[in-house]
Amino acid sequence: MKTAVLLSGGVDSSVALYELLKQGRTDVTAYYLKIWLEDELSYLGDCPWEEDLGYARAVCDAAGVPLKVVPLQAEYYEKVVEYALGELRVGHTPSPDIFCNQRVKFGAFYEKVGEDVDRVASGHYGVVDRSEATVRLLRSPDPVKDQTYFLSHLSQAQVAKIEFPIGGYFKKKVRDLAQEYNLANQARKDSQGICFLGKIRYNDFVKYYLGQKTGNIVDRETGKKLGEHQGFWFHTIGQRSGLGLGNGPWFVVDKDIDTNTVLVSHLEHRQQQIRSDFVVGELTWIHRPPRADEALTCKLRHGPELAGCQIQPSPDGSRLAVRLDEGDPGIAPGQFSVFYSGEECLGAGMILSVVNPW
Repeated sequence: MKTAVLLSGGVDSSVALYELLKQGRTDVTAYYLKIWLEDELSYLGDCPWEEDLGYARAVCDAAGVPLKVVPLQAEYYEKVVEYALGELRVGHTPSPDIFCNQRVKFGAFYEKVGEDVDRVASGHYGVVDRSEATVRLLRSPDPVKDQTYFLSHLSQAQVAKIEFPIGGYFKKKVRDLAQEYNLANQARKDSQGICFLGKIRYNDFVKYYLGQKTGNIVDRETGKKLGEHQGFWFHTIGQRSGLGLGNGPWFVVDKDIDTNTVLVSHLEHRQQQIRSDFVVGELTWIHRPPRADEALTCKLRHGPELAGCQIQPSPDGSRLAVRLDEGDPGIAPGQFSVFYSGEECLGAGMILSVVNPW
């Protein structure tokens, strides 16, 4: 079986490689996907990809596994960055890491090498279940590291070709295995933030592409101007930090893109911002859609929190009306709601509107 391993230079993918070798796999090739934008934006911060590639080479040299570098910057910009910038321009909250997996790591990469390999393995935290005719994606037992939120947009064909060798482990075990295998990167910290930015600050990236435009920060309850911001595209619904306001805490609760106004609300009014109902579209299901009569949970963002929910499909099945069992103050158009039946990740939809459709 020919196996391609996506090797980032981090601990997780490196341990995943060694776990495959421990299984007796012999026809294994590692691939480093060069998707960083630092070549263009290098003046904004440190360039991490050369360091990452150095660790990837050290791990492969020790394992006796060949490493190939696949440049995918053009594909990444077209398929992920342009999407993120487009969502920011209309005041939405994008989720670029979801499209990083669907369109690049298990999309554009498949198009380049897919016919030459039987499986593509990575260091993601999620479980691929092949016990039935259709392949299912299950949550990792480590609720903090579980990455099914970011994997929820994958198709059945993509998941059927994927392996997650460490997906069923807790992070501590992965760290222990890194020491056991004496990996060159065993002490390396986990990467944080959006996958294509590396060490570039998110706001610097946004500023480079969308610029700055001074606007007002307004108290939603009183209509009083509290301060100024440099563009609504720098702010997201539910944001608390980085507003530069006194007498807080203040939270972003809405944006008026026509007037470039950011609306905020004080903590004492936080309860009034809780919403339970929203509509999702652009639905993608890994092998089946959720049923209105089954017990469902959903995630509105990456993390361990699951919310109980009820759904009501539109007549043509293109949208879902969703009601949370308990409301959330940070629901925003452009976010993705990922749906689960028990441990299984069914798929996801983009939040189109926060309303009460019932």
